[in-house]
This record gives sequence, C-alpha cells and structure tokens, in this order.
Amino acid sequence: MRAATHAKWAVCAVSVALAATACGGGVGSGSDDPGVVSASWGDPQNPLEPANTNEVQGGKVLEMIFRGLKRYNPKTGAAQNVIADRIVTTDSQHYTVTLKPGWTFSNGEKVTAKSFVDAWNYGALLDNSQRNASFFQYIDGYDRVHPEDGTAKAKTMSGLKVVSPTEFTVKLNQKFSSWPDTLGYSAFMPLPRAFYTNHAAWVKKPIGNGPYAVESYTKGSAMKLRKWAKYPGADKARNDGIDLRVYTDNNSAYTDLQAGNLDLVDDIPATQLKNVRQDLGDRYLNLPAGVIQTLTVPIYDKAWNKPGMDKVRRGVSMAIDRASITREIFRDTRTPATDWTSPVLKTDGGYKAGLCGTACEFHPKEAKALIKEGGGLPGGKMTIAYNADTGSHKDWIDAICNSINNTLGNDKACVGAPVGTFADFRNRISARKMTGLFRAGWQMDYPLIQNFLQPMYYTDASSNDGQFSSPEFDKLVNEANAATDVPAAIGKFQDAEKILADQMPAVPLWYQNGSGGYSERIGHVSLNPFSVPVYNEIKVN
Repeated sequence: MRAATHAKWAVCAVSVALAATACGGGVGSGSDDPGVVSASWGDPQNPLEPANTNEVQGGKVLEMIFRGLKRYNPKTGAAQNVIADRIVTTDSQHYTVTLKPGWTFSNGEKVTAKSFVDAWNYGALLDNSQRNASFFQYIDGYDRVHPEDGTAKAKTMSGLKVVSPTEFTVKLNQKFSSWPDTLGYSAFMPLPRAFYTNHAAWVKKPIGNGPYAVESYTKGSAMKLRKWAKYPGADKARNDGIDLRVYTDNNSAYTDLQAGNLDLVDDIPATQLKNVRQDLGDRYLNLPAGVIQTLTVPIYDKAWNKPGMDKVRRGVSMAIDRASITREIFRDTRTPATDWTSPVLKTDGGYKAGLCGTACEFHPKEAKALIKEGGGLPGGKMTIAYNADTGSHKDWIDAICNSINNTLGNDKACVGAPVGTFADFRNRISARKMTGLFRAGWQMDYPLIQNFLQPMYYTDASSNDGQFSSPEFDKLVNEANAATDVPAAIGKFQDAEKILADQMPAVPLWYQNGSGGYSERIGHVSLNPFSVPVYNEIKVN
C-alpha cells in the first residue's frame, strides 16, 4: 500500500487509482474459455515489477500472480504466513525467516531464500529506480544502497544474509516490532532468475508464483491471466482465469455489465449509485474498505506554504460540507473522515475517531475567518485537480468547490481543474507541477496505522506527493516504529496525526467503501479489506 529518511514509496500502495479505466462493449461476458471471468481494469502506471508498483490497478495483478512470505486474509486483513514457515525474533530487530518447502515459480524454478534476498536488494538499490524502495529502509545497509544524496555506495544491504535455501536472516537498523506484518505487501515478493537474466522479456510477460500466470497483455486493451494448474498454495483459483479489460470510463464498464458483456465491475460510478441496488440486487457489493480520499496540498508551491497558510489550509478543510456531499452524491457509500486513516483498522490497528478535531468539521463562519486571517487564498482563488477520464470525479469536486464558494461568498473562489487521463494526472503529480490542491487518496497496503501516515507524510516519502515535511512528525513516526509495545506505538502515531490536524498538508474528505457489481454468470464474489475483488475465489456458474 506502504518511509523514512529517503523514502521512494506506496500498497498498495499505494496513491489510490480508484478509477477504473476504459474500453467499449459488445465483446461478450466470457472469452473463448467459458470458465474465464471478465472484469473491468485500468492500465497500470508502471511495469509490474513488485517493487515498482504502488497503485491499485497494478496491485490487482500482483496479488494474482505472486505470493510472498505473508498474505493479508481476504476477509479480516490479518497478516498470515504463506511461504514463511516461521519469522522469529528475540529483540524486534534481528529476524530469522524460515520458508516452507515445495514452492516454485510458474516456470518451474524453486522459490528459495535467495529469491527473496535478491529481490529485496534489487528493489532497494537506487540504480534501479524502484518506487517502493523505501519499504526496505529499515533493513541494515539501506542507507548505502539508497543514500539520500549521491550514488549508491553498495549493491546489496548488509542486513540480509542467506543461510540456506530455506532460511535467511534480516537485521534491521532499529527495533520494529510490526515489521513482519508488512511482509504481505507486493514490494516484498520473491523474483525468479529470469527477472534478472532477461528483464525485458519478464516485464512484457511477468513470471510469478501465484495462483494465476500472465498469458498476454495488450496495453489499452486487456490482460489475460490463466489459472496455474501447478500452483502449490492452498488458495488455488476456483475459475479458469481472469480477463482484465481496460476501461477509461467506469460508466462504460457498468453499461457493459448490465448488457451481459462483462462479468465484474469493482468501481460503481457515482452517477449509478441511486440505481445500482435496483439494477443488481444482491449482486451489488458495498463493503467498508481501508481507503481514504483526501485533497493534497502542494506544499512545494510557495504560494501554499508561506507564513499563515496553515490557517488557510485548515480553513479550506472547514469550508467543506462532507456530510451533505457523502449523502447526496455518494448515497452514503462514503463516510465523512475525522482522521487520516480508516475505521477498518479498528482500535487495535490504530484508528481513533475525531483526531482531526474541528479542522475536519463543517464550520463556514470559522472557515472564512481563518482563511482571511491566514492571508486568503493564493491570488484570491484555488483549483482542485482531478483526472477526467472516469466520469466519476467531476460531480464531487464541483460539490466541494460549491461548498467553499458558498462559505467565502465568491462563486469563482474555487473551480475544478480536470486533467485528461489518469496517467497524465499522476505524471504531473510526480513531476511536482501542481499549483493547486488535487484529489488523492490511500488504499492501505497492510492494516496498520503506520501505513496510512508514513508513506504519505514522512519527509521525502515517495507517496508524499505534496512534499510535506515536519521534523516533529518524523520523530514521532520513528519512535512509534521503534516501540515494542503496540499500544505505545499506536499512541505515538496518533500524536503524529495531531500535527497533521494543525498543519493540514492534506484535507481528509471521506472513508470509502469498496463497491462492485457482478453478473448472474458468476458467484462467490467478494471484496477484500483493500476494496479489491478476491479473484481466485470467484466461481463461474
């Protein structure tokens, strides 16, 4: 989903690419194989390397074609051993990992300790420019393979040692009691030798060790995955395969579903929420998910980071009528956010309602006064950018601007700023070219409060798209990660959230349910706590 001194990170994660993205209809719900399920999808932003995928669409594929040391239970989200037989420590800093025998990649190569160690070293090395490199930052020697400045001083991390084909050791650079629970994230997946010996071919057709294997991929059209008959895991595919069809408009996907030309949609358009229960009945899915939607502030833009702008940012947040928007536009499939995490974490995972305080409540008079006190909107106006290729964002962006405009008594104070495609939108964000607020969000990579805070707001974290930096926030996160007592760690993280409430580098909007719908042709359809379909459990009727 899933940062420290030089984080290149996110479970995925991940900034949320919640929008499904594009094709047309008339293709039939099945394929040449009647046992194959067709599902809506969007082209991933990057090649499907485990340490280079930090958005949802690519993450869906990695979950199907890879299995790692752990996997997050599709019902509870709990981190459970898969390839790991044991992960033991006596001090929360030195770990010994023992693998179960019998695991192979789909090309027949054995999954060994070296498969993990080599993959992690590759992912961490600065030269390889992997977006999820920061996931390895707590391993001893990371600072040499991925320094903050200059070139790498080493090719491998000193904290990783292969002991035998089924055992390796990990030395962290600080205590991190929850570290094993992060190991279900895709960045930690093993890789076969073919990844290194013929990388171009691997990228074109990835080889993994999960219940599915990639048969083909045509960008802009579809990826075909087929059941791997020799998959050694217990969670074998219950269908013959998945055809992921690219859509640039989730309304088109929904229309295809209704027409019988598509089996599964996992992003119901906001415009269809008023009809979806009548259209689909019990085949409509609406479940809480570890997803939060926000508006990110470009702190790197001096206009949004000059003295007093913290008050303006808080004022903007207080000018948004979250309750009305979630009720009228999203038909209560969203819940107004009162912090920067998700209720799915529950108390044990670090969620605590109300940590944002009045800054996330609708107080128009106070909002107007705060914005004025802070010096006003930059240039007297603001924009909110969003990708326009899904048809699902314009309405709620306009509603937010209307709320801000009504608060300020100026119908031109806030306007939406559409960007053509999701890829263009993300590229502008990555290039730090945003001059106003922009839609963002987070889909958890693992169910811990740390995963919602560190990747997004720690200094230089790779999913810190607004470039927020607070030494006090960083210090609290470091102390929380080092705590061996879980309640103490959670307390530190929650203290860090209070800094976000004061500085408002991102405006929490609402917690998002996972939504989806499916055809009468398939059954046993569910969404996991990450809002992603559990593809391997789907059955064709």
